[in-house]
Amino acid sequence: MFTVDWLIGELRAMVSVSGEPIQRLGAYAVEGLVARLASSGSAIYKALRCKEPVLPASMELLSYMHLLYEICPYFKFGYMSANGAIAEAIKEEKRIHIIDFQISQGTQWITLIKALAAQPGGPPHIRITGIARGGGLNIVGKRLTMLAQEYEVPFEFNAVSGVPSSEIQVENLKIQPGEAIAVNFALTLHHMPDESVGTQNHRDRLLRMVKGLSPKVVTLVEQESNTNTAPFFARFVETLNYYSAIFESIDVALPREHKERINVEQHCLAREVVNIIACEGAERVERHELLGKWRSRFTMAGFKPYPLSSHVNGTIKALLGEYSGKYTLEEKDGALYLGWMDRHLVSSCAWR
Repeated sequence: MFTVDWLIGELRAMVSVSGEPIQRLGAYAVEGLVARLASSGSAIYKALRCKEPVLPASMELLSYMHLLYEICPYFKFGYMSANGAIAEAIKEEKRIHIIDFQISQGTQWITLIKALAAQPGGPPHIRITGIARGGGLNIVGKRLTMLAQEYEVPFEFNAVSGVPSSEIQVENLKIQPGEAIAVNFALTLHHMPDESVGTQNHRDRLLRMVKGLSPKVVTLVEQESNTNTAPFFARFVETLNYYSAIFESIDVALPREHKERINVEQHCLAREVVNIIACEGAERVERHELLGKWRSRFTMAGFKPYPLSSHVNGTIKALLGEYSGKYTLEEKDGALYLGWMDRHLVSSCAWR
């Protein structure tokens, strides 16, 4: 252990949470290695908070994820592309039920509610079922209800808390006759354990259950990374390659000494890095897969692709005009890929 301790000490001297992008990522990768040796990765992951409100009683729902939402286009890309697919699929419907398997602060639905409020013939009746790992769903529900009232949109909110997303059953969703169903998986399916974790393949079970609801559309937004079943060394290298691009993109948005930047990277990115590097088995919940693998899972569950429209592509291009020119957008086989320079980072597609 003396050699290991000495090496860790040498590595820590080379990295810094306020240094260059690779130094910042390196700082968290080193902590991931330390946590792996100490079997403490799961505790660190649970202690950091990204999507949970910093002030749970606040209607503003300030969170570290919200800061990341503002400085980088990753969440906006996912939300806008998914919303475009949903709006297209339910445009003729009078009653719609959106099931969001990781609603976070509900930010995604603000623009959709506003858009549906302005459609010819009046807005449909909207019901949103929000599922969340943490608390704060009552705040999300109140926020969206107030918005819907302001825009005179008939609205209901169904909160599902206390049940892990991987264990959701049809009865939790309170499906009603005559409603058009849209299901949203935004940066959440990779948290579901699959056949590589245990005998219960929740990832594929959930897709089969959703297919049984006969949805008009199912949207998928995921990190374009392969860390689910890769052995440790390959997973470590993939993590460095993927997150170095993320850290570089943040570097052009906020100064290196900016306290909010350090908080965002620690709570939203470091927790993922540490979990991927330090944890195994059921404790490793950050299990990303490439879109090719997701395509196989959706196809096996009985889904067919629902290509994103050119209008969605144009909207995303306009969004990226507000950010660094190093961001890239590629349309391929009906899906969209958001990247940083030559690395795909997030993919978005739709199914039915």
